[in-house]
Amino acid sequence: MTTALTDLPLLSAALGLLAGLALGLFHFATLRRVTDLYLSGTAPARALAFQLARFALLIGALVLLAIAGAAPLLGGALGILLGRAIVLRRTREAP
Repeated sequence: MTTALTDLPLLSAALGLLAGLALGLFHFATLRRVTDLYLSGTAPARALAFQLARFALLIGALVLLAIAGAAPLLGGALGILLGRAIVLRRTREAP
């Protein structure tokens, strides 16, 4: 009797959490770069393309987590929120 590792709900939720955390850190850390591009006014097309790429990556990852199951999706959503909180804390502490 063998069980795939992804069949264990806690393990798959933990893997989703780690993936969501990495995704959340990347997504919210790159928000400053997109904002700077918009505010500079020199490269609005590049800013829009970067913004669309960020959202495409986020949506694609969430779809993959949803295909993997409810536990990975919930873990991933929690990871994204944790990544957001970490980036916000770092931003507030920055001079």
